[in-house]
Amino acid sequence: MASASQTHARSHSLLLAQKLFNLRDAASPLTLLIDSLEQKAQPVVDEFINRAKISRTKVILLSFTTVRKPKDVDVLVRAAGRDLRLVTKELTAHYPKPDATPKPSQRAAAAAVVIIDSLSALASWAPSSLASFLSGLLAPGISLVGVYHSDVPVVLPKTFNEYEPHPFTMLTHLATAILRLSSLSQEIDRQRARDRAVQEPEWGLKEGREGVMVGLLPPSSRADDAHGGGGVVVEMELRRKSGRAVTETFVLLRRRADSKLGTGKLMLLTDHDVFRPVAGYEPALVGGGEPESTFDLGLTEKQRRDREGIVLPYFDAQTDIGAGEGGRILYEMGREDDFDDEEDEI
Repeated sequence: MASASQTHARSHSLLLAQKLFNLRDAASPLTLLIDSLEQKAQPVVDEFINRAKISRTKVILLSFTTVRKPKDVDVLVRAAGRDLRLVTKELTAHYPKPDATPKPSQRAAAAAVVIIDSLSALASWAPSSLASFLSGLLAPGISLVGVYHSDVPVVLPKTFNEYEPHPFTMLTHLATAILRLSSLSQEIDRQRARDRAVQEPEWGLKEGREGVMVGLLPPSSRADDAHGGGGVVVEMELRRKSGRAVTETFVLLRRRADSKLGTGKLMLLTDHDVFRPVAGYEPALVGGGEPESTFDLGLTEKQRRDREGIVLPYFDAQTDIGAGEGGRILYEMGREDDFDDEEDEI
């Protein structure tokens, strides 16, 4: 049974994740989404957009790879191949003007969210201007959400200084929240392999197979949803203003098409049926907060005295006999031993 401190920590982590997705209380000015071919960031981006529309937050898409404006996006700003200074000027012109007397219900919500569809393309195109460009987009009441493709190689130009940090290192340093995404169905298969104590399966580039790589396909049936096809595992690293980082793993279940609720279901990974700890195997906590060992000899008082009276083999060799003789091995020959004079001389 979870203690009160553990329950409080779980509730606190879930509350922070809700604030991050709802873009409230300036939880993260710059959120970095790290996806891959096996799990794209589009479901998480859609969740940010859906919650922004509910809170009446303006959605601006900064496009490096997107051609058409999505339905729920208010403004589309194209940045591929353009001067970043002109892009910054055009983008900031769409920022809502700060309200001098905001309503109490909207005071904690962000005024606008800027979604960058591909930071990988920006890192390959202008790696030296990455930090200054993102810093120029920050403003009070504005939240940035950028997508970085971890399996897309970043081709640095020849003019890039080799002593400068890699663009991905720079992004992880600037980000106030990092969300690493993985497929729920694949994590379920890994968990079931761990339960059977067999080797965990791998997908994508980690398979080490040659040929065309096929990413995660969308769920096509309710059976896939039950297997986890409609969910995303989100490893959150939220950096607070105090410098302390809060790390937790969540499961984001996408809303059904026939659901009236506009948001998905966010839950802790340990609350999922597959990853829930088995009752009776949780280590008990002692007063110091350390897990108590479940192994107990259960010796009686007589057994304990008999154990203390046992003389260990070669116990006499552990005593200090004299100068230069400590630690010698005493060996008594048995009747089955064959004494060899040559070995004795050696």
